[in-house]
Amino acid sequence: MNPVRKRRFILVSALVVGAATVIGLVLLGLRENINMFYLPSQVNSGEAPRDRSIRAGGMVLEKSWQRDELVSTFVLTDRQGSEFTVRYEGILPDLFREGQGVIVEGAIGADGVLAAREVLAKHDENYMPPELADMHLERPK
Repeated sequence: MNPVRKRRFILVSALVVGAATVIGLVLLGLRENINMFYLPSQVNSGEAPRDRSIRAGGMVLEKSWQRDELVSTFVLTDRQGSEFTVRYEGILPDLFREGQGVIVEGAIGADGVLAAREVLAKHDENYMPPELADMHLERPK
């Protein structure tokens, strides 16, 4: 092989390997930091991973909110029979109340309770995530 071609081949090969390595590391980093959104039915069916950061949303079930100092416990429901318990330590948003839509971010423990790091309450009646849009219209039977 011609020395010039050999040098070009080595340079192009090194660039391809380097680019593939960088792309692989970026994709690996993004995969570990992505937060998927799950509905209560998906959490109950086991689709949501345990001990990994997720986002879940639903309506706060009426008469399920309990407080002890800064620890709040409440139940999220899709008003179609699926519900799960959320535990949050901290100050809840001012707009948080029973019967309202919320999104929580945290991890599901071995006991099936989602330990939330963040609770986001709906800010007004005009916006709701598409997955939760019909939940506020349905009432439990």
